[in-house]
Amino acid sequence: MTASQGVPMPARHAATLPDSEVEDYDRLAPAVWNPVSNAVVAAADILLGERVLDIHAGTGTGTVPAAQLAGPNGHVDAVERSSAMLTLAKAKTEALGLGNVSFFHSDPAVWSSDEEYDAVISSYGVFLLDEMDSDMDRILTLLRPGGRVALSAWDSGALLPFGDLLLETIRETGGHPPVETSRTAVFVENCSRLASEQRLQDWLHSRGLKDVRVDPLSLSVPLEPDHAWSLALASGYRGLLPEEPDALARVRTALLTNLGDHFVLNADSLIAVGSLESEA
Repeated sequence: MTASQGVPMPARHAATLPDSEVEDYDRLAPAVWNPVSNAVVAAADILLGERVLDIHAGTGTGTVPAAQLAGPNGHVDAVERSSAMLTLAKAKTEALGLGNVSFFHSDPAVWSSDEEYDAVISSYGVFLLDEMDSDMDRILTLLRPGGRVALSAWDSGALLPFGDLLLETIRETGGHPPVETSRTAVFVENCSRLASEQRLQDWLHSRGLKDVRVDPLSLSVPLEPDHAWSLALASGYRGLLPEEPDALARVRTALLTNLGDHFVLNADSLIAVGSLESEA
């Protein structure tokens, strides 16, 4: 599935962004990342004193509520590939006086721990696993028997028609047809594989999880001009945008014109939870 087929690349997770675009990504947190991450953490049903792993923790939108629920006797390990994301996430926990979080600059696919976790959470982060099936299977070995996994995924149709309008704008202003890198192609394919309640449920069952539940989260977000442009910069299309400032400014002006004054983003998502078998 490629962007040239009319299917937009999903908004990227913070870990894939250059450091200069961290602020653009986090500008969308109040409207998109925070409510979705809160739903993921709620689905994980984190209890006082539990240990939690947040994979591809980004700017801490799931880390913070997880740490609040785990309490001072619990702990959250936030694992993230982007040092800039970790810096921002750490600043958030410090501002809230949360001392029960550890931050690790690492690829979650190779993360290990001496102690088992009670829960693993991920807000749109599983898409970033290069080998999504085998990498997730390995991460699940870090869970205790009976431990839970909670995550979010984009639902079918999410981010349309924003992606198509952005592609049209890039072409209108002299941009080239979309070209996907191998990593982007894997990311788009991973998103597609989980983009329905049934697909996501089947995928979690195939990981050996039980008591799987997938709930749709309907989310419509009115986009002000600054936020719309932040989504363009913090999305899978960033690599298609021109680097030259004047050309980039032309794309911005044309995009905001094409979106109109009252554009509403379809950010429909899926919230899933499952658990490992308990020991007999």
